[in-house]
Parts: sequence; structure tokens; C-alpha cells
Amino acid sequence: MSLHQRPHQKPLGADSLPVSTGPANAAPSRPLPLLTLPYLFSLLALLLLLALLFPWGPPRHSAPASPWRSYTLQDAAAFAAASGNGTIILAAISGPYLPFLSNWLISVRRAGRANQVLVIAEDYETLERINAAWPGHAVLVPPAPDAQAAHKFGSQGFFNFTSRRPRHLLQILELGYSVMYNDVDMVWLADPFPYLVGNHDVYFMDDMTEVKPLNHSHALPPSGKKGRPYICSCMIFLQPTEGAKLLMRKWIEELKEQPWSRKAKSNDQPAFNWALLKTAGQVDVYLLPQSAFPTGGLYFKNKTWVKETKGKHVIIHNNYITGFEKKIKRFRDHKLWLVDEHGDESPLGKI
Repeated sequence: MSLHQRPHQKPLGADSLPVSTGPANAAPSRPLPLLTLPYLFSLLALLLLLALLFPWGPPRHSAPASPWRSYTLQDAAAFAAASGNGTIILAAISGPYLPFLSNWLISVRRAGRANQVLVIAEDYETLERINAAWPGHAVLVPPAPDAQAAHKFGSQGFFNFTSRRPRHLLQILELGYSVMYNDVDMVWLADPFPYLVGNHDVYFMDDMTEVKPLNHSHALPPSGKKGRPYICSCMIFLQPTEGAKLLMRKWIEELKEQPWSRKAKSNDQPAFNWALLKTAGQVDVYLLPQSAFPTGGLYFKNKTWVKETKGKHVIIHNNYITGFEKKIKRFRDHKLWLVDEHGDESPLGKI
């Protein structure tokens, strides 16, 4: 017989009916008190309470806290500077910029400077992801911005993201290190450090597309129509001098005086240029050669100039265009999107 089949039962006959042994006029039996509804509800409540106080199953152990949460800028700066004689190469990103970071890192590594890189991660997930692949090269400076999505140029999120930059730079200067800042939508074609000639406080590149003579002045360019210069805050080299620190403090002040609004959709660059103008004469500045450090509006749009200056280009900035996909396409069109075929060269591995 199958274990799941019940045995056939014969119907009860009259002679097999149970015979009551009690009195004929006995009252019907009452349900036991333990089975009353109030009792059942009380029992159920008790079981729920016990389940909350003593969950079933083995005890759960919380994951150990990440060591990178307590990793400070002072620790990270010392780590990166140790590989570069006291000089740090700095970038700042949130998660959506990881492919650009990887692309930039490939070019920096080819120039032999990757060990000097320190990445300011603007969210904890990015911090963990970078340090899992490349321990010690990322740090988060609290408080982390609220929004972690990619920010459109001109948006409040983009302003909040970029306006933290001068604070990071000032902190590193106050620790006694030199620092080069790069946006990650850049590609190095050669090592830029041989171009940092002299002993100036600050080095930067022009953001204008007008072609300059090869022997152009290295002084702060004259102001444009808006009453200020058009220097790019995308690539800056700073020495730990009082002049450089003064410029960073003034940049921070200008950002406070020119906050983002829906009418004036600002970013950090106008404030940087006002700071340069207002500290002129107090800070020793040096404009890098345009042929080596062209703005994207010149390099990607003036083919004649590119041919005339072939072999002189050092850092290419993919600006004068907005949108991740558009930037990636333009890099690909000019064979500068290195992660497609050389992703294994990135310290982060293939993204």
C-alpha cells in the first residue's frame, strides 16, 4: 500500500456505534478553556514577541566596518606623495565618472606617474570600489554630497560637486605637498611635469580657443567680455606656498559670493578666474604653453592648428562638449578612448 493512501474503512453498522457510558440526560461538554479565542490571541502575541526578541536561526554577525571609512586625507596624501617626492596628482569623481577615471589613469600610467595619483571619491561606493582594486589611492573627505548621480554641466549638483575642489586642494597644500589637479575627461599624451618650469606658485592652462603664437606670454591673460580671464580650472598645479594658499582661499570666498541659482547656473570656473584677477600681483602665476595644453574647443575643432602643432601636445581636455556619450564618442573618433582596447592597463582593471 502506498504511504499516501488511506486504508479503506467499512461503514459503521448499528452494532458498531459507540455506546455512551454516561447518564442519558448529561449536559453537552464545554470546550476546554485553553482553546478559547482570547487565549489563542494571547498565545499568538506571545509567540510574535518571542520571535522578535529571539530570532530563529543561528546568530547573525554584522559585516566588519570598512577600514577606508576612517582613512583620512592626511593618510592618503602621505601615501600618494611618497611615490612622487612630495607631489600628488589629484582627481575627484563620483561613481558615474569611473570609466573616465580609468581612461585617464591609463594615460597617466603610461607617463610613469600613476603611483602619485590620489582620487577624492565623492561617495562611499566609489571609495570602496577604487580601493578594492587599487588600495590606498582613494579617500572620501566628509561630508559626502547627497546626490551620487552624474551631474549635468550647469546643474546645481554639478556646482556642489566642483565647488568642493578648492577646499581639497587647500587642505593638501596645508599638509605641505605640491599638487596637480586634473579633470578626468583628460588624456595625457606625454608627461606634463617637464613643462612646469621655474618656481611659480600656480600653473594653469587657458580655456580660450583663439590661437596664440608659439612664444606667447606666460602671464595671466587679459580679461574678456565678462571682466575676468578665461583660465580653465580643469588643470592646475600648485606649490605649497603662501601665494597658492591665498588663491585657494580667495576661490572659496568667490564661490560663497556666487552661489548657484536657476538664473545664474554657475560652476566653479568663474569663481576661480575672479580669484586669479583679485589676487593678481600677490600670486606668482604661470600660463602653460597652448601648444602643449590646448582646450578642447581648439584641439577637437581646429584641424589646421592640430597639424601645425603635431608632436607638441601633452594633455588633451575633452571640454567644449557636454554629455557622457558625446564625450566618449569624440574620444573614440580621435583614438583617445583607451579603455576599449587597453582597459587592462588601468590600475582599476576593466570597468
